[in-house]
Amino acid sequence: MSLPPEKASELKQLIHQQLNKMDVHGRIREVLAETIREELVPEQQLSTEDLIKALRRRGIIDDVMKELTFVADLADGELTSSPKPSNFNDKQATLLKKSDGTRMADATTMLSICDPVHMVLIKTDIFGETSLVASYFLEWRSVLGSDNGTTNIAVELLGVGTESKVSVGILNVKVEVYPQLNQTLSQEIVNTQLALERQKTAERERLFLVYAKQWWREYLQIRPSHNSRLVKIFAQDENGINRPVCSYVRPLRAGRLLDTPRQAARFVNVLGYERASVIGGGGKHEQWCTLLAFLCRNKGDCEDHANLLCSLLLGYGLEAFVCVGTKAKGVPHAWVMTCGTDGTITFWESLTGHRYIHKPINPDDPPAVEQPKPLYPYRTIGCVFNHQMFLGNCQPSDSVELCVFDLNDESKWKPMSEEAIKSVCAPGATTSLPPFPPLCASVIDSSVTSNEIEMQLRLLVSEHRQDLGLTTVWEDQLSYLLSPALASYEFERTTSISAGNEEFQDAIRRAVPDGHTFKGFPIHFVYRNARRAFATCLRSPFCEEIICCRGDQVRLAVRVRVFTYPESACAVWIMFACKYRSVL
Repeated sequence: MSLPPEKASELKQLIHQQLNKMDVHGRIREVLAETIREELVPEQQLSTEDLIKALRRRGIIDDVMKELTFVADLADGELTSSPKPSNFNDKQATLLKKSDGTRMADATTMLSICDPVHMVLIKTDIFGETSLVASYFLEWRSVLGSDNGTTNIAVELLGVGTESKVSVGILNVKVEVYPQLNQTLSQEIVNTQLALERQKTAERERLFLVYAKQWWREYLQIRPSHNSRLVKIFAQDENGINRPVCSYVRPLRAGRLLDTPRQAARFVNVLGYERASVIGGGGKHEQWCTLLAFLCRNKGDCEDHANLLCSLLLGYGLEAFVCVGTKAKGVPHAWVMTCGTDGTITFWESLTGHRYIHKPINPDDPPAVEQPKPLYPYRTIGCVFNHQMFLGNCQPSDSVELCVFDLNDESKWKPMSEEAIKSVCAPGATTSLPPFPPLCASVIDSSVTSNEIEMQLRLLVSEHRQDLGLTTVWEDQLSYLLSPALASYEFERTTSISAGNEEFQDAIRRAVPDGHTFKGFPIHFVYRNARRAFATCLRSPFCEEIICCRGDQVRLAVRVRVFTYPESACAVWIMFACKYRSVL
């Protein structure tokens, strides 16, 4: 049994973290230097066997194996590994075949690994704003035909979106196989393999395109009005390459970084929203980002958010689909839908984290029958898809409130062949995107960042009031009492459950003396720029009234709470408050 690509990627990440923690690479370099200096005669090449023997004599392999507990394949049976140490960020029990633990993959095996190395270049300005500069898929296997296991590759990086044909620079990449292979391949064999893969990829893409055109013709024959529906089969990525939309979605497990589907929805919600830039008029420029590019810049369009949320919900074992349609005023939009085992249809808005239960309206009911009033903002729906399925809406009306989401009824939803989708979108297919990388834990210290933003806001408020000729007196206790409210707001955003508000109100009543007035204003951001947040707050009349409060015995308070999520995404809650003596 071979590991699925997503499991293999996850295992590689775990082993890499453990090797870095134990500084195994540094110890190997020391052994290499010592072995070459003491044990090998001049001009003798260090073989893999020599390296393994030297590592065993010094106990390095034993140290590593003590930290990793594997289970052998006994009598062709498969057993799960025993629990890993607590400092090993394990995400699941790993299935492994029996191995002597010292065998390296040979050049032929590595040549069969067709996944490229995905490199993303981003730019961060002085305000912390990121922008995507380039995205490149590096074909690394030319190193397998190098005599010394090392090769240098000059890569021309092109821009993204509307600038995908414009060069942004040259990147020199040095690729090295370490430890060196016992036997390398000839460059002719490597080039032949790559040429065969390109030919195979081109043929698969051609066959899928032929099938997609035939599917579209059949779809239009059902009803001519289908031509105006938003049925999205292909979408351009950041490099301007057309890919089947199903390739942008794949089950993604968050490990221990996100515990529930609703927490995953909140994580996707706090990633920034930014429409693809367009030069000149002509409406919206459409650009779907690959997952790595989206996560690296921490912002994207509604399709990027929907693809990520759908991937996470699939990872949680839900039957999830990306929906493509329109919202108010006919604006194109994408959101996520899950189908419950009891037939319940739930819409997930990836930009806000809100959830809506769909209850269809029966247009044949008599007027006296009360119909459900939809709370969701969606108007029409053209198609739904995930990593295995694509279905076009062929019901008489594409209005969401009238649609029946029985996806197994081909009279209502026209499916694409799952085999055709698998040929170009399944993991390991040469036409598909590389395996999704595991999510990274946040590097933001919540307490430190909250305190820094709060101190900056205090300074900005004091300066602003000084310009107005007002003095500023801060009350630390009142500021502290605002904390439960901020925690309650974030909890409600994540779970849709309100809790803890009674205690907050009781504490405020006790802190505000008789004859005094209390005012508070909470606001939420997904960035950590205090000056930008303060400028936004001043645009609210309610917040400006608090910041510029005049009166007798005015005391001001501000509290900041940063809630961190994977990939250094964060939800920043700020609450300004004041209390003053009421004077008639």
